[in-house]
Amino acid sequence: MFEIKIDDAKYWKNCIDSIANVVDEGVFEIAKEGITLKAIDPSGISMICFNIPNKAFSKYELDKPVSIGLDISNFIKILSTSRQNEQVIMKSSSNKFNIEFVGEHSSRRYKLPIIEVKNNDIKEPKIPDPESIVEVKADTLKEILKDANSLSSYVGFKTTKNSFMVVAKSDIGELEEEHLDNAEFIKKLDVSKPTSVSFNIDYLQRIISASPQGSVIALLMRVEDPIKINYMIGDAEVRYYLAPYIEN
Repeated sequence: MFEIKIDDAKYWKNCIDSIANVVDEGVFEIAKEGITLKAIDPSGISMICFNIPNKAFSKYELDKPVSIGLDISNFIKILSTSRQNEQVIMKSSSNKFNIEFVGEHSSRRYKLPIIEVKNNDIKEPKIPDPESIVEVKADTLKEILKDANSLSSYVGFKTTKNSFMVVAKSDIGELEEEHLDNAEFIKKLDVSKPTSVSFNIDYLQRIISASPQGSVIALLMRVEDPIKINYMIGDAEVRYYLAPYIEN
């Protein structure tokens, strides 16, 4: 049994958005230290590792560690009903996951079935040290990917010792946008070896869409390896892995 409360229901919805944008179901591991989830999307192209510490919650009572399998798409539908200044309380009972929204003068309760999720023993991939680490402003990266998506389904990231470039091309045309390491967009540029990698834009956009306004996204890249993408949502950390696009 457990009872967990978070004072800002909309914040919790934003956290779960980071999961729902990638996978439809997953297992929340609720332990003394906090809540984690690791899941691979149905295509096998991307993976999410979500972690939020117990300090993010105003109430965190747990008898013993527990695994809760949920349909994430249904979970996010319920969280989308959250209203301003509402708290959210989560409990488990009789193989149900109980969600209660509490406002100043009202409350409402939902129940979701706890489901069995296949392949829930997922390991985070071990990737060699990145050749390029780029930390960028999330808002600007979203704009750049939107521009690239107008031309192509795939986007290339290229680094040199002092620049980060985004490229996209198709029969429609080509985009090449370069930012030097002293640009406002770039918060960190650490390149041990110039890197050129390509990825599916749709997956990238879904991965970064939950990043808060004003946040910073870290891109850890290595040729022919999945890209690792990190950002914070308040106290919650999300890490994604996305397989590269290999041209035939």
